[in-house]
Amino acid sequence: MKKYLKIGLIVCAFAQLGACSMAQLTVRASMPMIEGGVTAMNQQTDLGLAASAMPANISLIEGMLINDPNNEELRLYAAQGYYGYAFGFIEDGFENIGNPARAARLYETCSHHAKHVLSAHGLTEQELDGELEALQQNINKLDKDAVPALFWTASCWAKSIDLNRDKAINLAQLPKAVMLMQRVLELDEHYFMSGPHIFFGVYYGSKSPMLGGNYKLSEQHFALANKANQNKLLIVNLLQAQYLERQRFNQQAFHDLLTQIKQASETLYPEQALINQISKYKASLLLNKEEQWF
Repeated sequence: MKKYLKIGLIVCAFAQLGACSMAQLTVRASMPMIEGGVTAMNQQTDLGLAASAMPANISLIEGMLINDPNNEELRLYAAQGYYGYAFGFIEDGFENIGNPARAARLYETCSHHAKHVLSAHGLTEQELDGELEALQQNINKLDKDAVPALFWTASCWAKSIDLNRDKAINLAQLPKAVMLMQRVLELDEHYFMSGPHIFFGVYYGSKSPMLGGNYKLSEQHFALANKANQNKLLIVNLLQAQYLERQRFNQQAFHDLLTQIKQASETLYPEQALINQISKYKASLLLNKEEQWF
């Protein structure tokens, strides 16, 4: 009897292993559909439709990760999805569906997914929590394969920190996010539409020189991002107006950049139509605050 019980347990264990493997195979066979969905979403011009569709897409990815938790591509798509939804529709609010506190939580989830991938490349959560000098040494060991994980970890982490500025412990983590993005800049400065240059344009432009800001460096990074994107990616000018021009109190540049965004052609950059539509929407919000800020 014990013999048959033992055989039964072995058969059951193999059956579970097979089921697990089959689930992973199914997820991986579905990756072209996810990739196609991301491409289609990037080309979306209807903000209302995008705002409604993105949560369902994110939930689908989360469901797939349950069956394939170490799938790096899915983790990075999840991070990108959370970041895009938080930035585009929740942080400033869209059709009364969002708020900064909720956006901060979404950025934290985004960071969780990106850090999971970063850990697979050798930079663990424990090391991220460690001393700056040791962290820098570990970051320097990472090669170009780690760029996506570095980029999304730094991007999500920095946004989460920015929306939790009332907590000193969070602000103390910002140099670590900057160190991660600096490594991306060294390895692949044009990753994700020159995202590292956009990051540092905001970083150096959003602070006064007394607090570590550098308006000249900010301008240079925004200019490099614009050049790489052939002046078609409207978010570059949006963030320059919002952070650099507002910080240095240049109302004319602030107004001109945002007005140009609003007047830009709907077909300026079809492959990135969604982010351009978001930029147009946010430009209107910022122009409404011009008198208040200047």
